[in-house]
Amino acid sequence: MEQLEFFEIPSPCRGICQSNERGLCLGCFRSRDERFLWQKFNNAQRSHVIRLSKQRRYRWYKKHHLKPSEDIESLPNQSELPF
Repeated sequence: MEQLEFFEIPSPCRGICQSNERGLCLGCFRSRDERFLWQKFNNAQRSHVIRLSKQRRYRWYKKHHLKPSEDIESLPNQSELPF
């Protein structure tokens, strides 16, 4: 059974707005299409995008051996990171 959403799901944008070589935003981990089409998505699609972006963020932190509490902005030598 589908759960009803009564409120709009806000954009997960964090204001970093830089892309890596795969086109994923370094702030919210959404793809280019996910960012550009956000306003056209319904709540089910938005929830799906948020779920995907959380998975991408988790994998990125795990790959770079970072704790989830460490933020991209607080890392030293960002230009040396391979993303």
